[in-house]
This record gives sequence, C-alpha cells and structure tokens, in this order.
Amino acid sequence: MRPVLPFRALSSLAAIAAVLAACSSQPPAPEQRPSGVEDRNPNAAGQTKPVAGAFDPMSIAALKDPRSPLSKREVFFDYDSFVVKDEYRTLIETHAKFLVANPKMKMLIQGNADERGSREYNLALGQKRAEAVKKALLLLGAREDQVESVSLGEEKPRCEEQTEACWAQNRRGDMLYSGEF
Repeated sequence: MRPVLPFRALSSLAAIAAVLAACSSQPPAPEQRPSGVEDRNPNAAGQTKPVAGAFDPMSIAALKDPRSPLSKREVFFDYDSFVVKDEYRTLIETHAKFLVANPKMKMLIQGNADERGSREYNLALGQKRAEAVKKALLLLGAREDQVESVSLGEEKPRCEEQTEACWAQNRRGDMLYSGEF
C-alpha cells in the first residue's frame, strides 16, 4: 500500500515544482550586433562594408568630412587676448583625441592677429595664441613631438576690411595637419 501524502505536502511539492520550472534557464540568446551591407561583388566572398554614410570619427578621412568636428580647425580669440575660450573646449578635446589615436600625425598651429598693433606685437600675440592651443592639446594627451606652434602675426588675414567683425576673423589659431603645411 502506498503512503498517501497529505494535501498540504502535495500542494507544497506542486509549488516547488512550479518555481523550479520557472527558474529553469535556457541558454542566453546570442548577442546581436548591427551588420554591415553585404557586398554582392563575386570577388568579395562574404565580406561586408560599413553602411554608407558612416565614418570613423578618428580616421584621417574625418579631417576633411564636413560632418566631422575634426573638419573645424579654428580657435578664435578676443581682442588683445590669448586665452582659449570655453566654447572651443570640445573642439580642442576632439583634436587631442585624434592626435592620441593617430600618433604619426603632426599638427601645426598658426597663431594670427588682426592688423592693429605693431608688427612685433602682433607676432608675439600670434605666438602666444598658437602656444595656448598647443598647451591645451598637450594637457589632453597629445605628444610634444606631434604639435608645433608658429606665429604669422598679421601676415595672413582672412578679412581685410577695417571693421570689428573683420578683425575678429583675423584673431585666430589655425590647426593644420600633416600634408596641409
């Protein structure tokens, strides 16, 4: 004769079985990754290309891509100042990251001034502006041998009108990369 389990024990066993069934684990689904676009070229056996329009923000091609912040290469200064404004912090950080990611790249920073002031004063001010941008890049990880600073003083104006708006365009530091200087 089989022993009869009381109703309470039977309901407890059913509850335990339900919990164990709910906890049974299935193997996790494989991680899904976005795929590229398949190349239907018969010579490209199973290779994929990145989706059109996507670019590597740290690639050399990003320097010329207008969608990339690396295509922006100017830091403008206030009158008679060589202090890098907060509004250029992100731009300089982006260029510093690029230089860190591309250790063979070199940058030349050209410091510029407007026409007001003596030639000597403007050369000195342009050098201080170029050095300020260089210092910011170095503090963010760029190497000393990657960045050079020079002053063009008032010799390379962008605008030649004698207005404040024009002079503001000439108070800048231009960042040029290898092959551009």
